[in-house]
Amino acid sequence: MNYSIIIYIIGYILEIEAAFMALPLVTSIIYRETSGYAFLITIILCLALGIPMTYKKSSKKAFYTKEGFVTVALSWIVLSIMGAVPFVISGSIPHPVDALFETVSGFTTTGASILTDVEALPHCILIWRSFTHWIGGMGVLVFILSLLPLTGGYHMNLMKAESPGPSVSKLAPKVQSTAKILYTIYIAITLIQIVFLLIGKMPLFDTLCTAFGTAGTGGFGIKADSMASYSTYLQVVITVFMILFGVNFNVYFFILTKKFAQAFKMEEVRYYFAIIAIAVLIITCNIYHMFGSIPEAFQQAAFQVGSIITTTGYATTDFNLWPEISRTILVLLMFIGACAGSTGGGIKVSRILILCKTVRKELHIFLHPNAVKKIKMDGKAIPHEVVRSTNIFFIVFVLIFSGSVFLIAFDDFDLITNFTAVAATINNIGPGFELVGPNGNFSMFSCFSKLVLTFDMLAGRLEIFPLLLLFVRDTWKKF
Repeated sequence: MNYSIIIYIIGYILEIEAAFMALPLVTSIIYRETSGYAFLITIILCLALGIPMTYKKSSKKAFYTKEGFVTVALSWIVLSIMGAVPFVISGSIPHPVDALFETVSGFTTTGASILTDVEALPHCILIWRSFTHWIGGMGVLVFILSLLPLTGGYHMNLMKAESPGPSVSKLAPKVQSTAKILYTIYIAITLIQIVFLLIGKMPLFDTLCTAFGTAGTGGFGIKADSMASYSTYLQVVITVFMILFGVNFNVYFFILTKKFAQAFKMEEVRYYFAIIAIAVLIITCNIYHMFGSIPEAFQQAAFQVGSIITTTGYATTDFNLWPEISRTILVLLMFIGACAGSTGGGIKVSRILILCKTVRKELHIFLHPNAVKKIKMDGKAIPHEVVRSTNIFFIVFVLIFSGSVFLIAFDDFDLITNFTAVAATINNIGPGFELVGPNGNFSMFSCFSKLVLTFDMLAGRLEIFPLLLLFVRDTWKKF
């Protein structure tokens, strides 16, 4: 294990987090809020820890997959702990476990909250909550790769460990160039959404918080009713951009480079839009009687389907009151999630496709034992290691999900609340059903359950394995 390079990168994480906290600090100055001192103290603390860690770069260049996974997992834990400090110091969320839950929910773009009165928070705290979504959406390690001239051949190991999906591909010969391309697209779409929201006369502060939450597919709202009080135009804009941020960013790269055939060839994206279309159509028909008009029912259905499948978690209505068919569809969408290579969470459409194709292949082999059949995606054979890792991911996902539901059951809440609470956290969605529905929150859970759900949020965002490796003894051995 190359500890020195891990410490070096974590040091940069702390320095970058200090830089990110300048936004809420400036916000506190603009609105003349005394809570801003909490960010100033945290910035000083981050720099005091980070600068010594990056003072001397490691001379050891060996940086393999193991180091990449451990670095990503530790970086996210450190990022979350330091990000929770302003909540505690300012008194906005005085309990450390609650503050950690809220911060992890922000960085992992989950959007699950323990707050009962979000509108009472200072502006600087509100914008920090939303900004954590934007930071975590594309990934802080990807951000580092786009800025720092790191050498030694370990870039791809960091990107593989942090980027969502069964496999990660480079968009350019150099990983640093790939990271820059991804963040350029990310920033550009965020700015476009900001423009459209401002056209709809949304206040600037609300616009920034909403855009940060949409881009990161996070879902922290700054109003008690989430997005319900905004105009239909603004809800439609948010719907469109939630769905766009759930698309594999490779598509945008292909479109920008005029490789339209490659963009429209991606099976995952086609199925992603097909799933959304079918879900919206069924739910619209199912809830029509609740709204009285097809256009309004369609708009509400599209918003919630887009919000759930992209794991954003915004809400315009209490879908907890919808008929069982619609509620069931939303639960299924929680697990499917968005595309790989997007800012969305969930299992990912690509993994669902690979699992379905694996089942079809096995059925074919039962009928034709001597046949040789490869699983293909986008016309290309999928490597065996990708299929194997997808199968293992699904097995571990089910085990962690089942274990989490069992552990939080000791709080003695109903099964639907517990089941959807775990589904909403491990899939990085936010709201669930019953007590954790759009009009509820996670504050009633015990500290132990909140820590379990915090683990689920991190495991879901980091695709499980980087976090689990921290608990394997061989990970920490020096070879």
